[in-house]
Amino acid sequence: MERYELGQLLLRKGIITQQQLEEALAIQRDTKKFLGEILVENGYVSKNILLEALTEQGKADFIQLSKVKGIKPEVVRLIPEAIARRFEVLAISLSDDVLVVAMKDPTDIVAIDTIKRITGKRIKVVRAEEKEILDKIERFYIETGNLTETIAALEGLDEQSEESIDVNQLKIAAEDAPIIKFVNTIFLQAVERRATDIHLEPMQDSVSLRFRIDGVLQQIQAPPKSAYNGIVTRLKIMSNLDIGERRLPQDGRIRILVGTKELDIRLSTLPTVFGEKVVMRILDRETVLLGMEQLGFEPADLKTFKEALVKPYGMIIVTGPTGSGKTTTLYAGLSFINSPEINIVSIEDPVEYAIPGINQVQVKPKIGLTFPVVLRTFLRQDPDVIMVGEIRDLETAQIAVQASLTGHLVISTLHTNDTVSSITRFSYMGVEQYLLADSLNIILAQRLVRKICRNCKEEDPDAEEFLKKQDVSFGKNVVLFRGKGCDECGGTGYLGRIAIYEILLITKPIRKMIVERASDDEIREFAKQQGMITLREAAIKKAIDGITTISEAFSSTLVL
Repeated sequence: MERYELGQLLLRKGIITQQQLEEALAIQRDTKKFLGEILVENGYVSKNILLEALTEQGKADFIQLSKVKGIKPEVVRLIPEAIARRFEVLAISLSDDVLVVAMKDPTDIVAIDTIKRITGKRIKVVRAEEKEILDKIERFYIETGNLTETIAALEGLDEQSEESIDVNQLKIAAEDAPIIKFVNTIFLQAVERRATDIHLEPMQDSVSLRFRIDGVLQQIQAPPKSAYNGIVTRLKIMSNLDIGERRLPQDGRIRILVGTKELDIRLSTLPTVFGEKVVMRILDRETVLLGMEQLGFEPADLKTFKEALVKPYGMIIVTGPTGSGKTTTLYAGLSFINSPEINIVSIEDPVEYAIPGINQVQVKPKIGLTFPVVLRTFLRQDPDVIMVGEIRDLETAQIAVQASLTGHLVISTLHTNDTVSSITRFSYMGVEQYLLADSLNIILAQRLVRKICRNCKEEDPDAEEFLKKQDVSFGKNVVLFRGKGCDECGGTGYLGRIAIYEILLITKPIRKMIVERASDDEIREFAKQQGMITLREAAIKKAIDGITTISEAFSSTLVL
């Protein structure tokens, strides 16, 4: 229902006269009050009649905000955050100077008049659930903030001892405007600085705030200790955790919108002697769901990986330490083979991103939904491809191996240093060598290396000396580079990361070596003879190509 100017609407309906309207407008010019208030105060119209005329007594269209797609941040922010929070309203679209606003109470003429005055637009009201409006407000109003100014606003907050804090006090503290602004600002700063993790740590008399950027933790200006409980509570409220529980660890999830980016944030709390430590992992769909060609594979290795993905059965194992990009590689592989003709199921802990067309299950050990339980169920779901987030125990390993031997492609991860040591890990778990040899197709080991900042890239004057210390020589024609350090990379000389891969193709000779229990060194040497590029060699190749520095290539890999 399109809204007319308030005065003209009432005049058209015969509720007020032209003279009454002119008198009310004259008062408005002098007092700056809302027109609706003036008309009610002067007895020209009752409040009930005014509300009925303005909104057709609640007949504004009802919408489910959770299903509305394409809401633009610039449209939302036509209404200032303070006004949106005060009246619990959200601007959702703008067309031909008509601003569509979702409200929990479409009869709130003060809110409508305020929005009209601030935006200068004609207002169309739709009704929405209060909870959905508040959820959208939280996601969209991530303010661009100066961290120093935001922290300064926290200095005046009173600190309360752990013994004196109750749940109601925690809620009040968390709703403080400076607390809300600080939390919003650290999210924004983390995204702008390309951080993957945020660490908030309480100490005896202070707080530590660190961002993990390109794999390295960097100290950030921290909030005062007096505001810490309020900040933690705010984060717990956003992730639907129990704000009264401060003795046990908790895990939650926050979904926010920063600009046009929708981010998932995994939050984990840990009770320490000085309070709860909070670590947040920022999950950016744009970086997790990359295409195969964007990951960092060398052409020959990419071909090997793709060929393994299209095989009808067998196992593909991706290995590496936490934070080495295994999930990104798995998702890229699944997206590559994803099609309506293939039934793909995955079990993850946790499910980081939903991929259309793939049946994803998240483990819930507290209710008995474990990897082995779900895997057995998967086998009754007629799957073609099974993705197991991680093989952690013998039972999971045995079911995965059995599935790969009975006509299913199984893709999973392990935590080992390189490709060959994954074979030993399976043996230590108790998997029979002959079963393992028959089930494995390929094993990928990976790491992430920092990329040189293109803005300050220069020839590395220290490279030659570094290579001498490592007793390595590349010849005179090889030029190595580094980043000098600039504002764009925060003075580090690095900007972004890229994966390096070691791929062990399980050929017939290697299957025989596995069955005969050959040592890791024997298998590794044979694999190198058949063309395997080690992690160290892959990293050095990236340095020679000018993508990373030679020092980063050596520090991020081990010689085995």
